[in-house]
Amino acid sequence: MLSKTKIKWINSLERKKNRDEKRLFVAEGTKIVSDLLPLLKCRFMGVEQSAFKDEYRNFSDEIEVITPDEYKKISFQKSPQGVLAVFEKPTFDIQYEEITENLNLALDEIQDPGNLGTIIRLADWFGIRDIFCSHHTADAFSHKTVQATMGAIGRVRVHYLDLKIFLKDLFEKMPVYGTFMDGKNVYHENLSRNGIIIMGNEGSGISDELLPFITQKLMIPSFPENGKTSESLNVGIATAIIVSEFRRKFFKTGKKM
Repeated sequence: MLSKTKIKWINSLERKKNRDEKRLFVAEGTKIVSDLLPLLKCRFMGVEQSAFKDEYRNFSDEIEVITPDEYKKISFQKSPQGVLAVFEKPTFDIQYEEITENLNLALDEIQDPGNLGTIIRLADWFGIRDIFCSHHTADAFSHKTVQATMGAIGRVRVHYLDLKIFLKDLFEKMPVYGTFMDGKNVYHENLSRNGIIIMGNEGSGISDELLPFITQKLMIPSFPENGKTSESLNVGIATAIIVSEFRRKFFKTGKKM
């Protein structure tokens, strides 16, 4: 039987303060948990009998087979998926030499956990290993964000820092791109193999304090040109279009990333 202490411990991880203090987070579902088990340290697994796999024993410090009613007491989901795991949050040092040689993302106060999770998943797909988030960006280890990453949170390094200080140290060493409504058409620009792409807040865009560090403004054009259309794109969709265009141009030229 799952103890009250264990239930309280897991439930406490719904709050960011507790996730930060304990350096732990929760993931749910067979697919996500199975992806994360080889990548991150697993402290605990609660698994319904119907979802149990012997291989889980090779990865977790502690496993308990629990009833559906017990699972509902620890699940953060409306529709519990039968497998819940508590993982240790990874920690990373920033490797500046590696950053300057590769393509990176910087997120300026992205608020929606689903958008953040989608962007982390996109970064994983397009081979971007580092994402740099402002302190007011949503938490990458909230259960909503973790679920939206579909396991990518174990492969992408997410850093939280002061973006102004970070960019001030780097903008003279590599291109810094920003997305704006009045930027240059991304489909017409020469895009570098390395750099930092800044994506701004869902409502207000990129902060004024970051503008001095942007070396090139980019824009995703609507179609047809000057036609009536939506006011803007969702930040997750915009990130997908921008990053895809960076990668497309290097597939086209045959240059190695």
